[in-house]
Amino acid sequence: MREVVNAFKDKGDATGVKAVQSTGLHIAGEKFIVLKADERSLYGKKGREGIVIVKTTQALLVTHYPETVQPGAAANTVEQLADYLIGVGY
Repeated sequence: MREVVNAFKDKGDATGVKAVQSTGLHIAGEKFIVLKADERSLYGKKGREGIVIVKTTQALLVTHYPETVQPGAAANTVEQLADYLIGVGY
């Protein structure tokens, strides 16, 4: 989990690229290639499965989706849940 927290704290280099985008992200012992890393969200892929991590005011939503789920649908669902939680102060 420390790796995830550090990825959110990283402000990136002069071009805005975060270190995690070069090194990847390890979740539950598996390495994911990071496709998106900004102040709110981290998206990663490993083969056809992936992860979506979104920061709210008080929580980190950590989601894994299998190869049978479309990445866009997974990201949209988690981002909407994060928007709701932020809206209610969580």
